[in-house]
Amino acid sequence: MGQVTDLDTFSALLTPEGQELLAALRDHDPADDLAAATRLRRTHPAPLVSAALGQARLRQRAVAKFGDDARRMYFTPNGVEQSTRATVAAHRAARLAALGVRTLADLCSGIGGDALALARAGISVLAVDRDPLACAAARANAEALGLAGLIEVRCADVTEVDTAGFDAVFVDPARRSKARGGRIFDPEAYSPPLSWAVEAARRAPCAALKIAPGVPHEALPEDAETEWISDGGDVKEAVVWFGASFTPGGRRATLLPGGASLPGAGLPDPEPGPVGRWLYEPDGAVIRAHLVADVARQVGGRLIDPTIAYLTADELTGTPYATAYEITDVLPFNVKKLRALLRERGIGIAEIKKRGSAVSPEELRKKLRLEGANSCTVILTRVAGKPSMLLGRPVRA
Repeated sequence: MGQVTDLDTFSALLTPEGQELLAALRDHDPADDLAAATRLRRTHPAPLVSAALGQARLRQRAVAKFGDDARRMYFTPNGVEQSTRATVAAHRAARLAALGVRTLADLCSGIGGDALALARAGISVLAVDRDPLACAAARANAEALGLAGLIEVRCADVTEVDTAGFDAVFVDPARRSKARGGRIFDPEAYSPPLSWAVEAARRAPCAALKIAPGVPHEALPEDAETEWISDGGDVKEAVVWFGASFTPGGRRATLLPGGASLPGAGLPDPEPGPVGRWLYEPDGAVIRAHLVADVARQVGGRLIDPTIAYLTADELTGTPYATAYEITDVLPFNVKKLRALLRERGIGIAEIKKRGSAVSPEELRKKLRLEGANSCTVILTRVAGKPSMLLGRPVRA
C-alpha cells in the first residue's frame, strides 16, 4: 500500500472520514493489508484507504520512538526515520529549559518531534522546514497532542529565516538522502551543510546542533561542547552545544533513561595491564566521546589492550557508565578448547560479545553446539595484542 505523498491526500486524513479510518486501523496487522484494503474500499475512496493504511503502518513503526503518542501522531516515511527518539528530545528540551530558554527556532523541524518535546518543556517554538508535507504533519501533531498554542510551523528554507530575537536555536540537518542511497556520512553533505548549521548556531545566544554520533572529533567546532547520548545502551546522537553555559572543546556522555552524565576531564589514556577479576564494558556514548579514561579513573581500572575499549580491575566499583563482568577465565582464542570447556560446564546459553575480533558470534555459536542448563558470557577480544577469549558473567545491579 502506498504512502501519503501529497498535501491533498494528507489533508483527507484529517477529515472525519479520514479519522474514522485511522481509528479503525489503530490495531491493524500489516499482514492483513490486502484484506483490509478490499473491505474498506467498498465504503471509502481508494486513495484515502491507501493513505490510512500507510499511516497506520508508520504509526506502528514510530511507537519505538514516540511510545503511545505515536498512535495519535502523523508521519512521513522520512519523518519516522529521521525524528529524534522522544526520550532524547525530552532530555535536550529539559537542558534548554533549565538554561532559561523560553523561545526557540527549530530549524529543519521535520514532522515536529523535537518541537513537541520543547513545547512540553514550556518553550515557545518556531518550527521551520522546507517540506510542505512534513510541515503539515508537524501542525497536525501539535494539534493532536494539545501543543498548538506553543508551536508555530513555517514552511520555508531555513537558510532564509531570521532567528534574531529567539533565546535559542536548534538545528537538525538532514542526514539521509535518496539520491545518495541512504545515510550521509560527510557532514558537508548534510542538508543544510554542517558548516552553515555551525554558523547559524554561533549567531544565537544559545544553540544545539544535532549531528550523527559517528562524526570525527576533528570535525567538531572548538568553541562548542559536544554531548553524546545513548538510550537503553544504544548511541542515538551527538549534540553540539553553543553558548556561555558550555565548555569550549568539552566532551560529555549522557546515558538515558537514567540521565547519568559524564563530563570529560581531558585525561590521558590509562596504561594497559593484565586482566583482573572484573571487566568493564563502557557505554557506547562514553566510547564515542573518548571518555574511557574518565571511567577508568572512576573504577581504578586499566585497559586490557591499548587499542580495545575494555577496562579491567582487581576490585569491583559501581559505575553507571559501564557494564561490569566477573571474569572466570582468560584464554588464548581456540574454538575446540572453548567448546570442550563450555560442554564440561554444562553451558547451554552463552552471550557472545566481541571487540577487536574478526570472529563472527553467529558462526562461533554454530560451532560450539551448546547444551546444558547453565549460562555464561563469552567475550572475544585482544589482550596485549593477542586474540583471546574471556569467560564470565555480568554483574547485576
